[in-house]
This record gives sequence, structure tokens and C-alpha cells, in this order.
Amino acid sequence: MEIRTLRYFLAVAREENMTRAAEILHVTQPTLSKALKSLEEELGKKLFVRHSFSIRLTEEGVLLRDRAEALVGMADKIEQEFLSLDDISGGELYLGLAESYQIRYLARVIRDFKGRYPDLRYHITSGDTEQIADKLDKGLLDFVVLAELPDSRKYEYLAFPEKDIWGLVIPKEDPLSKKNVIRAKDLTSLPLFCSEQGWNGDIKKWAGSAFSKMRLEGSFRLSYNGSVFTREGLGYLLTFRHLIPTSKESSLVFRPLEPAVETTLYIAWNRYQTFTPIAERFLKELQSAFS
Repeated sequence: MEIRTLRYFLAVAREENMTRAAEILHVTQPTLSKALKSLEEELGKKLFVRHSFSIRLTEEGVLLRDRAEALVGMADKIEQEFLSLDDISGGELYLGLAESYQIRYLARVIRDFKGRYPDLRYHITSGDTEQIADKLDKGLLDFVVLAELPDSRKYEYLAFPEKDIWGLVIPKEDPLSKKNVIRAKDLTSLPLFCSEQGWNGDIKKWAGSAFSKMRLEGSFRLSYNGSVFTREGLGYLLTFRHLIPTSKESSLVFRPLEPAVETTLYIAWNRYQTFTPIAERFLKELQSAFS
């Protein structure tokens, strides 16, 4: 199974059309069809269901797509790493980030670092701990920012200088916005939005016995999307302070939880990872800045 064939497969899976995929790949349609047929024969599974004007993945095709994306991503990263071995002015960095206003500290480190290495190219993936830690474990990322304490058996890490404060984002005209702080009893039976990680972690610990009376209306990996639903009156968003605009001009307000709930943010990397030269230099920059 060749990486090139997997690239062909991913293009067809993405476009759901053989002709468009062939154009994007700059190959002929017969060449593409032959490669995919050979792939199906090699795996002994049907990967596509072909319709008149489109192509859909089978269950086996969906499984291969998920695996192929990781393999192709790793191949691209290896290629870039070797290209940058002798590049003393730059190279590639791959970072996965949780949501937090403290990301500004990392941005400042990158800004200063790029001033010395102007050919630095960095790639940002956003997501919750489960998503980005999985990519780190697979070697697709160099560093990740996590909103929970990393496993010291697998990772080394540095703590961010501040803590993120949990609270509730509320429509300004809602009676609940008149409160200065939010307690667990205020949230019973209300439709709530939160990340699954936060809901089953910090919020569950904070709410205690009241947690069983609280209702998760929907979960969001990105707080901004949750704030849109809150603005439309569908519920209330539990999230970190500063992630959602709540100025006087906003239709939303933020109220901290009581007792206060604080989360420490960490930047982590694999304990036994072999870094490229640029990633090694960036790590030293992080250690200097965060110490």
C-alpha cells in the first residue's frame, strides 16, 4: 500500500467525485480508477458505493479514511522534518491547542521566536484534550496545550502563568444575569452547554450532589459555537472567562461560578520524542519564557 495511493483515496473521499478528484490530483481519471480498484483488491474490501453523479464511502471506506489521514499526515510531517534538518533559519512546527485566553502567552513566544527564525512555519490544530493528545501520541504534533494535568509517565510539560476561571455565559436580558456569581443550585433543570471534557471533569466536581439535577443540552468543542446558541436563547454556556466577548456592547454577560473553579493550562510534549532542530530550539524558548 503506497502513500500515493492513499492520497488518491483521500481526494476521492473528500470530493465524492472521481472527475473532480482527478483534476485536483493532476492525473487522468482512468489512472485514478485503476489505483482505487487495486487498493480495494489489495484490502479485499469494497471502499466506495458508486452512484450516477457521486461516490460514497462504505463502512470499510470510512475506517480507511480515518487511518489514511493519520498515515498521510505522518508522511508529510516526516518529509518536512527532513527538509528542515539543515534549515538554520526556520522549519516546521506542529501545535495542538485547547481554547484559552492564555494562548496569548504562546503566541508571544512564537512571535519572538519567528523574529530570530524568519522562515519558521507553524501549523495549528485546535480541539479538546482527547483530540489533540491523540495526535501528539501518533507523532502528528510537536507540542500541545492541554486543559488538564498531563500524564507525567508519557509527557513532559510546563504550566501557563495564570489560571482559567470557569463561569456562565448568559443573555444580558435573562434574570440569571442579575446575579453576581452562579451556584450549582442556580443551574438545576436549565439547558446547559459545555465541552464534554469540562462537563465530566471540573463542572461535575464543582456541582457535587447537584450535578445529577443539571442538564447538558448540548456539548461544544468550541466555545464560540456554544455562545451562538446561547445568544439565540437555547441555553446557557459554561466556559472559561475571556473566551466569549461580554463587553457592554455585547448581548451576553459572564458570571463566575461560586465557589470559584480554576483550571491550569499546560503545554506538553512526548517525553521520549526526537525533535527536529527547530522544535528543539523552540522547546528551549518555551522553557525560558515559562520559567
